[in-house]
Amino acid sequence: MSNDAMTESSITGLVLAGGQARRMGGVDKGLIDIDGQTIVERITRKLKAQCADVVINANRNLEQYRQFGYAVIEDQIEGFQGPLAGMLSVLKSIRTEWLITAPCDGPFLSSTYAESMFQAAWSIGAPIAVAKDQERLQPVYMLLHISTRDSLEAFLNSGERKIDKWFSGFRFAEVLITDCDDMFENINTPEQLEACRKKLSGGQSGY
Repeated sequence: MSNDAMTESSITGLVLAGGQARRMGGVDKGLIDIDGQTIVERITRKLKAQCADVVINANRNLEQYRQFGYAVIEDQIEGFQGPLAGMLSVLKSIRTEWLITAPCDGPFLSSTYAESMFQAAWSIGAPIAVAKDQERLQPVYMLLHISTRDSLEAFLNSGERKIDKWFSGFRFAEVLITDCDDMFENINTPEQLEACRKKLSGGQSGY
C-alpha cells in the first residue's frame, strides 16, 4: 500500500445497488424518490465530495442508473450473490488504490466518511476498514485496498458469500462513526421508508 497522505484521488466511492430488495417487494430502493431526489442521488452526491470517482453497482434498471452520470457496473457472478460480488466487480475496474462502499438503501452518509475510514486503516497499516455504530460492525460500509481483490475473488469462487467471514481474515480497522447519527438507518420496509421520508422532507440540515 502507498504511504501517501490521503487525497480524494486515492479513493473510488461505490454505491451498492445490486440486490433484489425482497423485503420491499422487489422495489429498487436506490431509485426511490424522497423529496424530489432519489436515494442513490443523495448518496452519490455525498461520495462525490469525498472521492476521486463514484461508480454504481447494479444488476437491473441499468439505464435508469446510468442517467445519474456515473459508471454502472454489473456483478460478474450471476444470481444476485450479495454485496461482495458487487465489490469484486468494481475492484476489477477501478484505477484508484482504494474503494469505499455504501448501500443504496441508506440515505444518510457522513461528510467525513472516506477520510475517517482511510485514516483508521492507515494508522494500523490495514487494507480494510469497517464502519460501526455503538453496538456492532456495519460491513456494507467498508474501505478496501485494491490488494484485497484476489482474496475476495478466491473467496467467492469457493462458494462463500458472508461478508464478515471474508474480511475477518484480514487485519482491519473498526471505525466508530460519530458525526452522523442516522448513517446506519436503512430502508427495508415500507414503514422504514416512511420514517426516512419524514426525516428528509423539507431538506433538514446535513441531508
